[in-house]
Amino acid sequence: MPKGIATREERKTSSVSPEKTHPREHFINRELSWLEFNARVLEEALDPNTPLLERVKFISIFSSNLDEFFMIRVSGLRRLLERGALAAPPDGMTAAEQLAEIRRRLTPLIKARTACWHDILMPELRRAGVRVLTYEELDSDQADWLRSHFEKEIFPILTPLAFDPGHPFPHISNLSINLAVTLNDPRFGERFARVKIPSVIPRLIALPSRSNQEAGPGLEGSPEGYIWLEDVVSRNLDMLFPGLEVADSFPFRVTRDADIEIEEDEASDLLEAVEEVERQRHFGFVVRLQVDCRMPQRLREILASNLELKPYDLKPYQVYAVKCPLDLSHLMELTRLDRPDLKYPPFLPAMAPSLTRDESIFSVLKRRDLLLYHPYDSFNPVVEFVQQAAEDPDVLAIKQTLYRVGANSPIVEALKEARESGKQVAVLVELKARFDEARNVVWARELERAGVHVVYGVLGLKTHAKMCLVVRRERDGIRRYVHLGTGNYNPVTARLYTDLGYLTSDPAIAEEVSILFNAVTGYSAKDSYKKVLVAPGRMRQQLLDRIRREIESHRSQGDGHIVLKCNALVDKACIKALYEASQAGVQVDLQVRGICCLRPGMPGISENVRVTSIVGRFLEHTRIYYFRNGGQEEILLGSADLMPRNLRGRIEVLFPVEDPHLLQALKDEILFLHLRDNVQSRRLLADGSYERVVAQEGEERIDSQAALLEERGSWHDEE
Repeated sequence: MPKGIATREERKTSSVSPEKTHPREHFINRELSWLEFNARVLEEALDPNTPLLERVKFISIFSSNLDEFFMIRVSGLRRLLERGALAAPPDGMTAAEQLAEIRRRLTPLIKARTACWHDILMPELRRAGVRVLTYEELDSDQADWLRSHFEKEIFPILTPLAFDPGHPFPHISNLSINLAVTLNDPRFGERFARVKIPSVIPRLIALPSRSNQEAGPGLEGSPEGYIWLEDVVSRNLDMLFPGLEVADSFPFRVTRDADIEIEEDEASDLLEAVEEVERQRHFGFVVRLQVDCRMPQRLREILASNLELKPYDLKPYQVYAVKCPLDLSHLMELTRLDRPDLKYPPFLPAMAPSLTRDESIFSVLKRRDLLLYHPYDSFNPVVEFVQQAAEDPDVLAIKQTLYRVGANSPIVEALKEARESGKQVAVLVELKARFDEARNVVWARELERAGVHVVYGVLGLKTHAKMCLVVRRERDGIRRYVHLGTGNYNPVTARLYTDLGYLTSDPAIAEEVSILFNAVTGYSAKDSYKKVLVAPGRMRQQLLDRIRREIESHRSQGDGHIVLKCNALVDKACIKALYEASQAGVQVDLQVRGICCLRPGMPGISENVRVTSIVGRFLEHTRIYYFRNGGQEEILLGSADLMPRNLRGRIEVLFPVEDPHLLQALKDEILFLHLRDNVQSRRLLADGSYERVVAQEGEERIDSQAALLEERGSWHDEE
């Protein structure tokens, strides 16, 4: 194990300096906090100020978020419950208490989602000419066209599976839409069957315009409307069961445990182990059964009893009866419609002026550092950084981490090109990036075929750090160039997520990044870093030290201020330290997009802590850690959230921004602008709920994302 990277056993026994103990009431449960986050996503679907198809996007995201919540978080609680685990989170809730409260909190949210779709979005879409129809609304010509289309395009794919003493109950795959069919057999009476709705066909079938009845289905053009695929299958079941009467059919959907742990200590081949995890996800125990609210109780009981996987018996609280459609995540298909009038206005990402000249990016970085704030800034300079390194004959080596890169990655192509041109290329591909494992296995093998040296990380850890190091021969010797970021090397998500990227040739930072690469790809005797903070080494303790430094500074001269912008705040030690800062009088501003287990506004405990969250056009994904430090302001950026898994179970990097111009721009034009948001921001209350931040009378309305789109690139030095 490389020195400076803690082992699994060391992480379990590591400790921080003792702090004042806090009762369970001082912490918010992380699962319930996540539900509050997803409720804020749903609020965007309900917001009439959001463009219509963007509201459809948000209800789709709400649904897919909920799927992952059940597959990972709820499944974990079920395992804890069955094992009789006694350990409780800081808030003290047992697994059974959490599962019960999740059900209680979810019930009104699911009803709100259903009402949002049926009562608000569907009518508004129809008024805009986008009609999602039911069979009852079709005329005879449309019904005939659908039957013909079913016979030609859908029927050949379907495989009805009977369920009786001669046919065992079929396996129901994770997240698939199915029909539970009841049949009347003239000879044997009532029969049961299951029909799986194929996932290889778009879930929303487009009805062609009457002038184009011969056209195939799809979301292009100007169709008459759309209808759910399962409705089409349900109305044509007689073709699947000739000679039998179809009595009824009811959609249902199963969610399975997908949090399969890779036992690396026992795996002889990590690639094969990751591929096996992909296969196992289809067979995990059931954590949720969604059924059509019309489904009779006896049929629900038949499904529930046959879906049990001992010891994880399906409990009544795991069955959710909803008004169809069961899965609204596929509404994302509608957002591909060419209806710019129903979407956010398009924008062109900014380009730093110094990068628009006929000059290599390395020449620019010799003179100055570059700060990129995506999507307001183009992601192209990051791609070009790797592409120019691949093409530059003076570049000797490239080292990079890849966590989630997406499809058709130009970064991967550039790395392959670099190797083909004779450069030394080492890439750490994180195979254990959840739900991207299969894609990352493909990239790993493709890079290996090109001759790239591919490593899969450190045993027992995920490599989440975003780093790229370029080694170049120059007239005055070897110089290293570095890109560090808060987000993935994925040009697609770089247009959807807010992330910061930092390009520098600072020798001190470059040296430490080089040493860290050696630690994760080989061995290194380095056990501390002066510039960067590294997890799972001393990052947590160094952050705690900075919080306590701010407390001491405030006691001596006042004006203590801590601002932390991240995706999640869960770590108990960090929360306790922030409580101490508040009690000492330090102003603490936290902008936490998702889970926040800190409870603000408690008298004498956290009354100086303000917590906000922004859910808007872009997914807030940046991590910015600001400390006033007695006027010697410090800002750290990086990949790590304040969660135990980030600080103890992943390789993470936080890095300083020391250029005075960029530091000031980061603070004033980015971080503090987000804090002033009174349009998209919500404030966390002491009871764990959120309220919208509303501009007071006479106060300027500030939508931070809209303002950044208007002023994008203003932090670039014009040189």
